[in-house]
Amino acid sequence: MTERAAVILAAGQGTRMKSPIPKVLHKVGGRALIDHAIDVAERLGAGRIVVVLGPGAPEVRAHVAARLGEDAIATQDPPLGTGHAVLAAKDVLSGFDGELVVLLADSALLTPEAVAPLFDLRAAGADVAVLGFHAANPVGYGRLIITHGDRLVRIVEEREATSKERAVSACNSGVLAAPAPLLFELLAAVGRDNVKGEYYLTDVVGLAAKAGQSVRAAFAKEEVFQGVNSQAELAEAEAAFQRGRRLELMDAGVTLIAPETVFLSWDTQIAPGVLVEPNVVFAAGVAVETGAVIRSFSHLEGALVRGGAIVGPYARLRPGADIGEDAHIGNFVEVKKVVVGKGAKANHLAYLGDGSVGAGANIGAGTIFCNYDGFDKYETHVGEGAFIGSDTALVAPVTVGAGAYTGSGSVITEDVSGDALALARGHQVEKPGWAASFRARKLAEKAGKT
Repeated sequence: MTERAAVILAAGQGTRMKSPIPKVLHKVGGRALIDHAIDVAERLGAGRIVVVLGPGAPEVRAHVAARLGEDAIATQDPPLGTGHAVLAAKDVLSGFDGELVVLLADSALLTPEAVAPLFDLRAAGADVAVLGFHAANPVGYGRLIITHGDRLVRIVEEREATSKERAVSACNSGVLAAPAPLLFELLAAVGRDNVKGEYYLTDVVGLAAKAGQSVRAAFAKEEVFQGVNSQAELAEAEAAFQRGRRLELMDAGVTLIAPETVFLSWDTQIAPGVLVEPNVVFAAGVAVETGAVIRSFSHLEGALVRGGAIVGPYARLRPGADIGEDAHIGNFVEVKKVVVGKGAKANHLAYLGDGSVGAGANIGAGTIFCNYDGFDKYETHVGEGAFIGSDTALVAPVTVGAGAYTGSGSVITEDVSGDALALARGHQVEKPGWAASFRARKLAEKAGKT
């Protein structure tokens, strides 16, 4: 296969977002817009990826550098249009003579499957391949002017189009593919004699067509090109992303009782045969295996839920939670960085942080893993078949042996041997008549104040 590279245009200011966060770092499905674009490039087989940034936005530069390295960044300064932006990547791609695809950094719904037909057109002989869509309402988009059936002869921006051209429904997505040397050669010939005084990437189409080169268009569904330029459009993109992921999961055999109330992340993995009740949030890094049940109002992040486990309602799984087969994590239970063994149960009102719970163990209501001393975290380990009485505080580092019991209300600060009973609480003291005397004294005091 011909070597591929991608240029991702991310130099826009994003002023309409009206946010201190740079536009391309806003998230859809828990994933930054720029990362969605990089994901597409990688899945298209791009061995080299260049992200074109403006002179500002140090946060974006740091984000891209952390993922791809500093040498994957090109700077467009000053911003003089999309054609100028692609030219800014030329030096970074010096010596590269393979396929080059241009992508946009704010199209979170774009998929590799939508872009792949461009390479099919290239393989079939097209010198330049452009990705378009048929818009229900084409206002605001550049139009693809196609003649003789399938020849793309030029792209015209709406503000410069004739009334006849504005009636065309075939619109430009901003995505195209061509051999890198040809694309840079065409861009070198692009001028900026237009309304905005910018170098348009779209002008390479007309130049290529006039030079007798083959220019063809592929089309994808309009919704995959939904851009993000405002908070409202970000919300629309999020809603579209969620609808798509929910449908994918249900088509694969996942039961979502009220799908519109379930929110997913870009990397959520839910196996067929899982039941998800209403009002559940899957943040990043969650995998749920076949047969598990996620009950209502639960929040999961960075967690693994194994087959047959029941989570919730009102449970919170934080990063590092590993819930074993057939285990139960019930209402108002929080689990963080704990491996919960097969069949273990923590059915209500508990905090399990840092450590492990053995298979078949039972964690009583009100149990706390006291894992933090204000400076460091320590681990608590509960053995197989152990029974932790209600309202037990396990002060880490501590281990409760297999089959051991702790008495309700205990504060356990030392290791407990297997099959032992540990009690750590003050003796109950009863003072006969104290409550009656107390009430009488308080009532008398209150009467004296009136």
